[in-house]
Amino acid sequence: MKTKEKKKVFKVKGEDLLKKIKEILHAGNVRRIIIKNDEGKTYLEIPITVGVVGVLLAPAWAAIGALAAVASKFTIEIINIEKKEEKKDEE
Repeated sequence: MKTKEKKKVFKVKGEDLLKKIKEILHAGNVRRIIIKNDEGKTYLEIPITVGVVGVLLAPAWAAIGALAAVASKFTIEIINIEKKEEKKDEE
């Protein structure tokens, strides 16, 4: 089985940042979240592992909330991993 990274990019306003992150996590299948300002500078990179929820993400929620107060526009990059099954040649 091969894996391939897939990237999605969202542009959000500061007040919508935390809401969008929660929405993305609720949808599932997220490997990493990268938050950048409108100039492309990375503010926060959060690796998400399977089973990490609630209390373990509390420090990340606090950091995201603080970021939302600092800047007005953000870019959120979502890295997903797609699994593809290899085709086997029949003999």
